[in-house]
Amino acid sequence: MRLLLRERARKGTVPFLAPARAFHEGLPGYAVTPLHAAPALAEAWDVGRVWLKDETSRLGLPAFKVLGASWAAQRALAARDPAATTLVTASAGNHGRAVAHVASLLGARARVLVPAGTVPARIDAIAGEGAEVEETAGDYDAAVAQAAELAAREPGHLLLQDTAWAGYEEIPGWIVDGYRTLFAELRDQLAAAGAQPGLVLLPVGVGSLATAGVRAFEATEAAIVSVEPEGAACLLESLAAGAPVTLPAPHSIMAGLTCGTVSSSAWPVLRDGLDGALAVSDDAARAGIETLRGLGIAAGECSGGSVGAAAELLTGPAREQSGASERSEVVLLLTEGVTGGARA
Repeated sequence: MRLLLRERARKGTVPFLAPARAFHEGLPGYAVTPLHAAPALAEAWDVGRVWLKDETSRLGLPAFKVLGASWAAQRALAARDPAATTLVTASAGNHGRAVAHVASLLGARARVLVPAGTVPARIDAIAGEGAEVEETAGDYDAAVAQAAELAAREPGHLLLQDTAWAGYEEIPGWIVDGYRTLFAELRDQLAAAGAQPGLVLLPVGVGSLATAGVRAFEATEAAIVSVEPEGAACLLESLAAGAPVTLPAPHSIMAGLTCGTVSSSAWPVLRDGLDGALAVSDDAARAGIETLRGLGIAAGECSGGSVGAAAELLTGPAREQSGASERSEVVLLLTEGVTGGARA
């Protein structure tokens, strides 16, 4: 495990908003996802309470990603490109499946580019939603570039990407807004339980989900810490350098977090809003999956990474640095169910 702690980030004062929540509540099959208390983890980690926001099933898919894809698609098609008939994206799995699912609901086509080495189970899951799937020769960043080029040259194609860069920030911003529904639910659930979060761990790939999480908790007293794979810790490296850093050919079994570049719109929010950054090994993710299995929760590698990160942080030498105590309440996101994994 690698840990980067920073001076306590300035907490925001802007009220947290969830502009997509009413839209999501109107979708067929919508339900608030569970918040589990995990007393066994609290005892093992010597903290007050542990809370697990369970996104292993969301609107019929095994991940939270459909929240962003659905809100962004309806905004983009209504306000930006109503003539589009094909949604295009790059993905290591869950986002691509969500875009394909949303396209099928809208009567549109979907084309999803996946990085080289994506396991067949993830490709099959995307194709099972009706998408045309193409495995690229490069990593995730290369797939994103190719998806952008494809959407730009093909008539009727609309890029629905969850990472931003200069000139492409509106749709990724809508995706972040979609993710705010998750945190609006979570805030309500924590309040109903009388919880006072002291530590919130946010998984990071390109940083879109974490952006929504920082906005949700920045005005609280909770310490907000990011979690990334050791083989793809582009945010941690960027924070250490003080500027965005791109990692070459990152790799991890935590496929949904295996990204080499932080989203341009996420970077300033995470730079200014995080209290720390963690990078954890694939072995920690595997251990986290087993821990969740012992609690009766079937979850994927990214969920295991969050649990493994918390275990190493709270039971290892870095605990004192984290500021955690036997009274701390810890909040973790289980961002995906069993999705087919990634090549080791």
